[in-house]
Amino acid sequence: MKRFRLLTLVALGLMLGSTVNAQIQKGNIMIGADLSNFNVDFQKNNTKFSMGITPKVGWFIKDGLAVGGYVNFILNTAKGAGTQTTYGVGAFGRYFVEDKNVRKLEFSKRTRFFLEANAGFGGSSNSVGSTSTTGLDLGVGPGIAYFITPNVSLEGLLKYNLTVGFGSSTTSNRLNLGIGFQIYLPSAKAKQIYREERGK
Repeated sequence: MKRFRLLTLVALGLMLGSTVNAQIQKGNIMIGADLSNFNVDFQKNNTKFSMGITPKVGWFIKDGLAVGGYVNFILNTAKGAGTQTTYGVGAFGRYFVEDKNVRKLEFSKRTRFFLEANAGFGGSSNSVGSTSTTGLDLGVGPGIAYFITPNVSLEGLLKYNLTVGFGSSTTSNRLNLGIGFQIYLPSAKAKQIYREERGK
């Protein structure tokens, strides 16, 4: 049933038609995920590719400004370096830039620049050397959304992440490039789908 609801939301996002600005208006809902990450690990002074997923759900509390929650899970593996697991859960905020000078840099009417920040609980651990960090997870960075339809965007997000807390390593910092997607739905339509699904 949950899978059917998600597929229904995706299909609705593909079918709805309106302008990009309408999708980031107050009251709308944003659902999506970052599906892959490219990591630069400053602690080990090397570059490695990692796969992960970061689902997000946000609500626009005003035009161009969304807040919501996220869950993060990334798995890194490299020969001789063991397996590194990064995880986190918390809240995020996203602001779509309205400054005219920045908007001039957008190469298409389908693109929008945004800034995103997050705060929550997170950590990382490595199977080799038993190094781990757990604590406050902070992140901030710029991103760009390209709307392939009026309600669905492909996104790139470059974010600096810092985990400060306890463990064998008290600080972990990294630079992530996430590629993902978001679906933008008017809240009234999302509520209607939810009510219809519960009635079945």
